[in-house]
Amino acid sequence: MGKKAVKSTRKFAASGQLKKTIQARRKFRDIKKKAEKRKGGKGKDKEVPQDDEGSEDDDEDVEETSGKFKGMSVDDFLGGGFMQGASDDEESESGQEAMSEDEEDEEGSEYADDNESFADVDELEDEGEAHLMELSKLAEKDPEFYKYLQENDRELLEFSLNDGKVADDEEEEDETMEEEKTPVLTKEILQGWQKALLDHRSLKALRKMLIAFRSAAHMNEEDQVLAWRVDKASVYNKLVTTALRYTPVVLEHHCPYRSLSNGKFKAPTQTKKWKTLQKLILSYFHNVLHLMGQISNNEMLRLAFTETAKLVPYVMTSRKTVKAYLKTCLSYWSSAEDSVRISAFLSVRRLAGATDESVLDLVLKNTYLTLVRSCKSTSAHTLPAINLMKNSASELYCADHAASYQHAFGYIRQLAIHLRNSMKTKTKEAYKQVYNWQYVHCVDFWALVIARACDKQTLIERGGQESELKALIYPLVQVALGAARLIRNARSFPFHLHIVRSILHLTRHTHTYVPLAPYLLPVLTSTLSASSKPKPSTLRPLDFETHIRAPQQYLKTRVYNEGLAEESAFLLAEYLASPPVQGSIGFPEIVVPIVLLLRKAIKAAKSAQGKLSKAKEAGIAKALVDRIEESGRWVEQKRKGVLLAPGKMGEVERWEESLKVEDSPLARYVKVQRKAREKRRKLVEKAREGEDEILED
Repeated sequence: MGKKAVKSTRKFAASGQLKKTIQARRKFRDIKKKAEKRKGGKGKDKEVPQDDEGSEDDDEDVEETSGKFKGMSVDDFLGGGFMQGASDDEESESGQEAMSEDEEDEEGSEYADDNESFADVDELEDEGEAHLMELSKLAEKDPEFYKYLQENDRELLEFSLNDGKVADDEEEEDETMEEEKTPVLTKEILQGWQKALLDHRSLKALRKMLIAFRSAAHMNEEDQVLAWRVDKASVYNKLVTTALRYTPVVLEHHCPYRSLSNGKFKAPTQTKKWKTLQKLILSYFHNVLHLMGQISNNEMLRLAFTETAKLVPYVMTSRKTVKAYLKTCLSYWSSAEDSVRISAFLSVRRLAGATDESVLDLVLKNTYLTLVRSCKSTSAHTLPAINLMKNSASELYCADHAASYQHAFGYIRQLAIHLRNSMKTKTKEAYKQVYNWQYVHCVDFWALVIARACDKQTLIERGGQESELKALIYPLVQVALGAARLIRNARSFPFHLHIVRSILHLTRHTHTYVPLAPYLLPVLTSTLSASSKPKPSTLRPLDFETHIRAPQQYLKTRVYNEGLAEESAFLLAEYLASPPVQGSIGFPEIVVPIVLLLRKAIKAAKSAQGKLSKAKEAGIAKALVDRIEESGRWVEQKRKGVLLAPGKMGEVERWEESLKVEDSPLARYVKVQRKAREKRRKLVEKAREGEDEILED
């Protein structure tokens, strides 16, 4: 032993075990002395004399203790009476901290397991001072034991607070030596593991590789005991890639999971090797999640998501791991580059394929909430990402219609509650609960979900069975149109157009007739009103896709007026050309009031003060009216040979299904307009990218 306190001694002192050791040795010594006295007086009836003077020395304490057994037989003495010989004075001298044997075992186990408690320097100094106080009193209380320590454990008596610093230095030296002893991972070692994994699917090689992978994942962190040291970037990348690619292959070989006919899967809990590999797999999975938070390379992130998705069946038994993985996937799905978003979503969809319904509910709920949080603010730069999220999330909700119905019903009901509160309160703050981007995107999202679930193609895939989500068409339409009726002014028209666009998508795919003309005609006719006089402006045209409320400077300007006329006329044409309207046998009668109202508005616009101040708006409306009338005549021509009565709905439906709506004049007009708008949108995007380049330069 050296003269300075080593690390083990310092830990021993800090743990509080010194006092217990002293007490145990003291008791052992007392018992030994009593046994010796018992042997000396065995077979004799003489009593052990008791010293009346009474000293604090331990020899006299033993004599006092032995005096208590005066008059006891040998059998009574051996019956255990001597075990209670510890006096109250001795208990007070030990600091009144003696514990029962069970408590000692529990506390000892806590100290054995909790290595982190030794890291607190302040506590260590306090305990060191207490230890010095105990040593100073030991010579007075127990001189014999003090002498024993001098002969056998002098290092403990020579403890000082300054030794802690020496011990810290020694600990740092130990850590340095440990780093030097930590083996360095080389390509040769890695190639050996790869060969064993490929040739023999070796679990031993897999375990070694995953231990090295853990070292790579935590290599830049303090307080981590690492089994390997990775010095080269090429070895690091090779190790990460190898672990990601090889692990699913080896696990599939030893613990294959079961795939069901409906695309779901079951975890391999019945496999013999599963219990052995389960902890290893969960540890590796958490290390991958930890590493993904540090990776900035999109290629590596895509690989991580692709390969971890293959391991999903092996981690389904740990709900904590599933939640952590889902959180990571949704985080990248809502914020990363598009290719990484798609990879993350595929991993989320893999999670949703579990047979456990609670996992599916967890995935659906968190996916929707992540979408809502991500679309709080919308701009020309974030809109494509939000659309990608809505389309991918709608696909997820259509995987299980019955499970999705519960979530859809609850969230559509939330939209209805917000609308009801706004209609009752009628304050600016209450209106903001409805007139915001989150409300618009939520309505659009549920329209996408229901449209996809009730589409003809989905109906064929389900064997003609109607979707459970079809029952939500009516409440969603009521909520959406109620929001459009909440505020009717020129600044809110962009919000109305967003709502109409969502419901139009719903009607086109579900073949449900919804009267949208009353919500589009006021917008179009307001641009043709003779009372309003638009003022010229140098403002750029307003992008209606990225605005739900027109800025104040756009009101009563020509550029805003023309934009409203063009957008509302296009949506009205799309609505009238949709299968539920254009494909109806009563289309000529449906459009009569629309045509009359538009012709009246056009005439008023042309006669306003004898000037064609709204020539462009009137021209847009006139072209739309001409196409509507032409489509009405087209339907009349098609139904001339019909001999069925209106009451025979079966024959009417068969006729409407046979009608090719895409050949109508209005449908061709919409097709041309859609191409022109798409071309204009690309030009705007190109110009926006050019502006960004100029700013970057």
